[in-house]
Order: sequence, then structure tokens, then C-alpha cells
Amino acid sequence: MCIFSCAAVRAENPYARIQPANPLGNSRPAEFAFLEPQRASLTKNDIYNQYAIGLNRFMQSNVRAAYMDFTVLIESIQPSDFAYLQLATKMADIGFFNLAELALNKVKDKDIAVLLNEEIKRFYFPSSSLSRNDEIYLGEVFSNIIYNDQSRETTSELVKNAILMAGSDYANYLAALGSLKSGSPENALKYIDVAIAKNPQNINYSKLKAEILSQSKNPKNALKVVRAIKEQPLITAEYTNKVNSLEQYILYKTQKNDSQKKYHLGYYYYYEKELNKSLKTLQSAVSTKKKNNKDVYALLSRVYFDLKEYEKAEDIALKAYKLEKNNVTTLLVLGDIAYRKKDYKSALKYYETAQAKEKVSPLPSVKVAQTYLMLDKDKKAKEIIAKILKNHSDCPEAYYYMALFEKDREIPYLKKSIAINLSYKDAWIDLARVEIEKKNLNKAKYYLTIAGYIDENDFRYYYYQGLIAKAQGLSQDADENFRKSLKLNPDYVPAKEELNI
Repeated sequence: MCIFSCAAVRAENPYARIQPANPLGNSRPAEFAFLEPQRASLTKNDIYNQYAIGLNRFMQSNVRAAYMDFTVLIESIQPSDFAYLQLATKMADIGFFNLAELALNKVKDKDIAVLLNEEIKRFYFPSSSLSRNDEIYLGEVFSNIIYNDQSRETTSELVKNAILMAGSDYANYLAALGSLKSGSPENALKYIDVAIAKNPQNINYSKLKAEILSQSKNPKNALKVVRAIKEQPLITAEYTNKVNSLEQYILYKTQKNDSQKKYHLGYYYYYEKELNKSLKTLQSAVSTKKKNNKDVYALLSRVYFDLKEYEKAEDIALKAYKLEKNNVTTLLVLGDIAYRKKDYKSALKYYETAQAKEKVSPLPSVKVAQTYLMLDKDKKAKEIIAKILKNHSDCPEAYYYMALFEKDREIPYLKKSIAINLSYKDAWIDLARVEIEKKNLNKAKYYLTIAGYIDENDFRYYYYQGLIAKAQGLSQDADENFRKSLKLNPDYVPAKEELNI
């Protein structure tokens, strides 16, 4: 099994050569942030090496060998729906649609996969299937445009292929990509419009059009494309995040004020999960005009909190609060800080204020319900969660908490939350808990393995590993896991009870 996460770091020179670097490397030009496949992050299993080899070959335009590497990887991987779905996204991202389909067809749990399966196809797939040879040829085109500084020559050669250009929306997408990279946005717009006309449902094509328009004489037209994309019914966190990231990047491109540009660039990095890049960018966005800092401080406090620098998060959040008491981001951070200190009454105050101000996102309401649970007001919490589900069918946290309320539907709710957010660690851990309770230890191990890949520093991961070892009669292994759990959370009572502490 393997986890693949983004490592996207951008530079400012729009036409700097993109080197076919190590997949762990993290340099790529800002102007083409949305045009490259996301790279892998190192994991603790051997499968990563096969993926890294294949990706390096792809980047060096040894595409046929890369195709074979990825085929072997998909065919030989230890069965894991989580890994198959991750691989499917990565294959679609570099134009290996048949391999993405191969990975998707290996997924067993349709309840978990159904939404992501649909959105991978709607986001990336061409309107008509490509042959294996055409995919490899177009893969070489992609590689040469993005990684090998051959955009002009490669695009010129591609557009001479009249049959492929007439029949393939994806070929026109690559022609647009190459034209943009070689400094011809007019041609890029012409080709991307053809691609969209052939396949209007493809969101990746619209993303590229927004990127092209952001570099035009009237970059605000790009925001119209972004708004149209946001009106489409994206559900999963994976693709909602991609669109949010795009929006912030386009706002960065269209802003004139330097502080605002940096704010949106920092927000873009935040959505890309590049927290350190976000932090540095936001720090440089602080303005001498205090009124301009309220949004910067709010987001900066969130970044500090996510980096687990809680004192700095609180300090910056209080600065933001002094500037504006109704900023939802600031209120949520202050609520999270109070919640972490187990000051649930203060947390509730901040969360409820945020709830009253937020008109779109259900997150403040989820936080309110979560806090009511800690205050032993389960009935009120359940009422809030039920209301969220009526209005927000795309809220994974709401399904997760409803699973805890309705034990007879626990597994369907947990799987629904994962279907929306494949990396929702809490739901994977609770699926393991349910299977341990049913004495299905192998299935519990499967779910826990996924949770461990997402976050190996979660105290519950080790606690449940301990319960499995205990059930198997491995008392020494069980105690070791319980101790690891307590090391991460010294106040965790169930682990203390297992160790008779």
C-alpha cells in the first residue's frame, strides 16, 4: 500500500526551465502550478520506490518504460482500495487514463469508492478512450512540454497530427498546455476552447482555461471560469480542494495590491498543504496598514495552529480578533485553541459566533456539535448534525458524528465520510474499532494500516493495534502499543486501563 501526497512548491519565474528532478524535490514554477502532475511523498513501504522510479522515467520522457512500471505496480500491489484510488488519481493526472481505469476496476468497496471514482473521471478523463499507443505518445508530449523544456517543438509536432487533433479532446488540451508554456496564450486559448467544446464536462480543461486567461490582458475573466467550475457539483474533498486552490491562485494573479497578492498566494499554498510556504508568504503579506492585516492574521493563525505551534497561533489570532471580531477563520482558531485547552465553554462561544457569521461552510456548526458532545449535551449535538446533513450532503464530519450517534448505521455513515474525504483518518480508525468489536481482526488491521499511513502519530492507532495484539494473545506487543499510545497522549484513559495504570 502507498500514500501519495502533494509536494508543490512554486517559484516566481513563469518560464524557468522545469528540471526533471527527483520526485521528492519541490521546485516548480508558479505560473504552471496547475499544469504538472503532483509528485509523491516518501512513505515507509517499498511500493513507493516503484512509483518513484516510474515517475522519474516519465519526467525524463522515458514514457513507455514508465507506463510498464505503473502497470506492474497496479497489478502487483497488495490489494488496497485506498492505494488503488490514490494511484488512479495519479495516473489520470499524467494522462494514463487506461491505467487509472485499471486501478479503479480493482477497487472492491464501492461504498467508499463511488464518489471518487466518478470525480476522477469527470475531472480528468477524455470524452473518448485513447489507445495504449496514443496514451504513451501523448504522455511523451506532456513530459516534453512540462519537464524537458521542449514545449514549442513538441506542440508544433503535435498539432501536425491532424487525425489525433480532430478526434481527441485531450490532444487539444496538451496543445493548449504547450502553447501556453511556449508563450503563445492566444493559441493556447484556441486549443483549449476546442478541447472544452469536445468535452464540456472535463473540469481539468476549464482549470487550464482559467490559467490561460489569468495571463491575458483581462485576467479577471479567469475568475468567471472559476465561478463556473465552482457551480459544478463537486463532492469529494480531493477535488473541492483542487478548485479552491485554483481560485486562490487566480486571485493571486489578478490582484494589484502587493499585500493582497501575497495573502492569496499564501492561501493557495495552504490549500496545496504546503504550510511552511504558506507561513512565509503570509508573514511577508503583513501590511503597514492595520486594516489590511485582519485576513492575513486570521489565515496565519490557522497555519500556525495546523503546524502545531499553538502559542503563536493564539497570539496571531488575538491580533486578528482585535482588528475584526467577526472573522470566521479567526473565531474558529480561537475556538480550536480553547477546545484544545479543554475550555469547552469558551470554545463554544467562539464556535457559535462563527456559526452565526458563516453562510456557506458547515464547519462552524460541526465544531459547535463537537463541543456539545464534550459538554455531555448529546441530544443537542445530534440535532445540529442532523440539520447539517439536510443541507450539506458533502460534509464528511457530519456523517462521521452521525455514525457515532446511530450505531445501527455506523458502518454506512463512516464509509460515506471516507467516500467524501478518503484521507479522513478518524473514520478509518473507527471502522477499525467496529471490526475489533466484531472480532474481525484482519479487517480491523486493514483499516488501521490505512489510518497509520495517513498519520502514524495518532494515539488511537496504537491503542487499537494493542487491542488486536491482545486479542491474538500477543501480550508483549499489546503492552508496547498501549505504551506508545500513552506516549502520544498521556491522558488517554483506555490505554491506562489496559496497562493497569
